[in-house]
Amino acid sequence: MTEEHRPASTEIVYALLRAVAAWVYLQHGASKLFGAFGGMGPNGGTVQLMSLFGLAGVIELGCGILILIGLFTRPAAFLASGEMAAAYFMVHAKTSLFITIQNHGEAAVLFAFVFLFISLYGPGPYSIDARLKKSPPASAPGAKT
Repeated sequence: MTEEHRPASTEIVYALLRAVAAWVYLQHGASKLFGAFGGMGPNGGTVQLMSLFGLAGVIELGCGILILIGLFTRPAAFLASGEMAAAYFMVHAKTSLFITIQNHGEAAVLFAFVFLFISLYGPGPYSIDARLKKSPPASAPGAKT
């Protein structure tokens, strides 16, 4: 089914999925970088910016914001998916590869697959990407001035 033929209800629910997943994801970045939402560790601290956790925080916050508003959605979601896959295999899978309840990797697995889906599905009509696609550049032939 092409984007033009998707029911409006499907696009609304998809926009909500994209926004909610991005909101939950970006909170992880804000927690790592700024100590927001309880911060990292028992004392609510932050991570070193020039570390793997710092890079993860930048990706989570930056891509989370982009996915939330629907700007550069496909590449941002693809990067977020890869970051979550890497997090799963680097941190969680060390304990148990396939039993996510034991290795506490449920969120990483779900984020990886939700963002992979978003990268393939696209931004949807309720996004900045869709708005930019609809409006022709001012200098385009036949554009109204």
